[in-house]
Amino acid sequence: MPYVNIKITDEEVTREQKQRLIENTTQMLVEILDKNPATTHVVIDVVPTDNWGVSGKTVTELRNPG
Repeated sequence: MPYVNIKITDEEVTREQKQRLIENTTQMLVEILDKNPATTHVVIDVVPTDNWGVSGKTVTELRNPG
């Protein structure tokens, strides 16, 4: 029973894009690892840019340096 957790920032990701991530991730596990799609779980966590840091700064700061 594979479990995949995808974390992305909350920067205008559409419902359709999330659906494609789930479909394609599931299909990748079927093709590469021969996993059953009925027991493959994909979870997408959408994280506010204030809660995601890179190089000591939040993504909010990096996107809006002014």
